[in-house]
Amino acid sequence: MQLEPYLFFHGRCEEALNFYKDVFTGDIVQLSRIASSPMEQHVPPEQRNGVMHATFVAGDVKFMASDGRPGSGPDGEDDIALCVATSDPIEGERVFNALAQDGKVETPLGDAFWGGRFGSLTDRFGVQWMVTIHT
Repeated sequence: MQLEPYLFFHGRCEEALNFYKDVFTGDIVQLSRIASSPMEQHVPPEQRNGVMHATFVAGDVKFMASDGRPGSGPDGEDDIALCVATSDPIEGERVFNALAQDGKVETPLGDAFWGGRFGSLTDRFGVQWMVTIHT
């Protein structure tokens, strides 16, 4: 199981990734736009070129990022979530359900359009979590 930070940049993700690329001498190893995803129909046209998901790597520094979820707060609010990824479906479900206890599920754990399963929640301590089960 891996734990990675997931950063939300509220419309400035690509700019932030290029900044960190220079700072850490790293690479943007994946970048998917909202326009090429099922989310496209859920955002205004002016946001469709935004970053739906990206992965940044510089040596041992690694994080995922996006421009944020529709309806998320302004800069400084909802800026980070922790993402747990596993290829063990039983362990992934156990972790998701345990974190969800007395918390708030935003996206129930279910099949993801990119493959595998995905769910998101805020635990009872206010920490935002994303759980990905790779198949």
